[in-house]
Amino acid sequence: MNKKIIFSILLTVLSYSIQAQIYDPIKWTHELKTTGATTADLVFKATIDKGWHLYGLQLPKGGPVPTSIVFDKIENAEKVGNIQSNSKLQTQHDANFDMDLNWYVENAEFIQKISFKDISKVKINGYIEFMGCNDESCLPPKKDPFTFGNNSITPSTVANVQPIAPKQMATTDYWTPVINELKNFGSSASSSESGTLWYIFVMGLLYGLLALVTPCVWPIIPMTVSFFLKRSGNKKKGQRDAMLYGLSIIFIYVILGLFITLIFGASALNSLSTSAVFNLIFFAILILFAISFFGAFEITLPSSWSTKLDAKADSTAGIVSMLFMAFTLVLVSFSCTGPLVGTLLVLVAGSNSIAAPLVGMTGFAVALSIPFTLFALFPSWLKNMPRSGGWLNSVKVVLAFLELALALKFLSVADLSYGWHLLDREVFLTLWIVIFAMLGFYLLGKIRFSHDSPATHSSVLGVILSIISFAFSIYMIPGLWGAPLKAISAFAPPLYTQDFNLYTNEVHPAFNDYDLGMAYANEKKLPVVVDFSGYGCVNCRKMEASVWTDPQVKELLKKDFVLISLYVDDKTALAKPYRVNENGRTTLIETIGDKWSYLQRSKFGANAQPFYVMLDNEGKPLNSAYSFDENASNFVKWLQRK
Repeated sequence: MNKKIIFSILLTVLSYSIQAQIYDPIKWTHELKTTGATTADLVFKATIDKGWHLYGLQLPKGGPVPTSIVFDKIENAEKVGNIQSNSKLQTQHDANFDMDLNWYVENAEFIQKISFKDISKVKINGYIEFMGCNDESCLPPKKDPFTFGNNSITPSTVANVQPIAPKQMATTDYWTPVINELKNFGSSASSSESGTLWYIFVMGLLYGLLALVTPCVWPIIPMTVSFFLKRSGNKKKGQRDAMLYGLSIIFIYVILGLFITLIFGASALNSLSTSAVFNLIFFAILILFAISFFGAFEITLPSSWSTKLDAKADSTAGIVSMLFMAFTLVLVSFSCTGPLVGTLLVLVAGSNSIAAPLVGMTGFAVALSIPFTLFALFPSWLKNMPRSGGWLNSVKVVLAFLELALALKFLSVADLSYGWHLLDREVFLTLWIVIFAMLGFYLLGKIRFSHDSPATHSSVLGVILSIISFAFSIYMIPGLWGAPLKAISAFAPPLYTQDFNLYTNEVHPAFNDYDLGMAYANEKKLPVVVDFSGYGCVNCRKMEASVWTDPQVKELLKKDFVLISLYVDDKTALAKPYRVNENGRTTLIETIGDKWSYLQRSKFGANAQPFYVMLDNEGKPLNSAYSFDENASNFVKWLQRK
């Protein structure tokens, strides 16, 4: 998928995903129409919302995904010719992809002719892959499954058919929903949301303080404050303008956080943070930003944007003028603040709190706005402000090393999800040890880049930071032999991915398959703890490293329960994909992760991780659900049902 498609899809996600509901402007129906004793037409009809279009079957390379009808299985029938369409096909220039493309509007119909000997024995499965766009943006490519056969099942009757499910689901009642039963136990025994939000706010502050000491922001502070004080000709008015400017910065970033919060909601952000594809994309973005911070090139937004906003600021007055000036700062400083804002939003995505992006952006904006207000109130402080110089470039290089290390975390998530085994724990730790050792050498001046000044690394602060970096590298070395390294457990791959492991205190689940684990628990008459986890779930790793390894927790999990861990982002393909009816729609279950994610949604009414449920050996809840809480004593009380 090229960069035009990725950009368009990301724009659409921001524009149309309201409260984690996916916009659905193209709806399909399909039916089998007999045309003779041994022939029939498979008819696929698309209804397209106003303003949207569906792409044709044949498109040039480098553009969007064309519409295609894929037949996975055809039993006792044969296709006759190719897919045909009599619907009107329009050809226009598509601004989303900057090329001439063809598409359908309002509706489209596709026909595949088939022949057979006995229509009652015909069975056809497959899916329609398509992509919808409007004049401004596009939705991600989507697959809509279909089935013909068994007396010609069509979409109008699919909703009344029992879900096709694995053999275990048909022979047990372990999948029976228990959402109401869970609610009867009360709220989850987890850490308070307020504590999490304070942590996110502080994290936002730290990211904002980092943004201040970058070459894109630091030199602007004295120039901007001086501009306010000189332009007004009045000290009090200048101070007022500078304070309005600081408040405008807060307003812009808070609106960004509120926008993301309202669009996605907590569950969608959590799902996004554990998505393997998303983590691969963000890995690539962080590598790009790291290379930029190392000085290879500069990433900037179009200069015309800031020029227009600057002109608007000059032509207006009051708070409106301050808003335009603040927008100009946001655009001009994007090459430094963009990676920090993006990283902050991704890190708070897995918090399961609907207010997390808003709180994180508020903290970031407050830190970014403070110096403009303080220096305006106390202009004499400007004389003592450290001057711009080579140290600012050093900050960018330090951030580049940190972005490089963090990028490996996102690659690790995708690696675990797809089972590539390219970045197992010892490989990950080796790379982090090297990265932070190189950062230490850089801070001592032993590694130089072309844009560094000769005196860049002569400060006492640089020596102190280099000691911290070297100490961190040495701290990680025992991890190569299996030390748990709890300080980085949220980022490093799990211990079980390590080939050489001398550590014996970690807790392993008895099963990674729900049905097998429940059958075993039923046989042994033991209760069950089901752990819904994800390879990309940061808080899951924290729980495993800091709570599960507690001696009392480990003893309880090992002796009194059957522990079942289910990874909802496991991309291992199922031997036989199947369909389920979920909220009036047919959902295709293709991977192991799809299967466990559907179990969590349908049986327990949740989709965030970590998520723990305690069941009896027949699948009925014994306690409330439990989510993220690093206090081991609370988890013990939950296990003991106190």
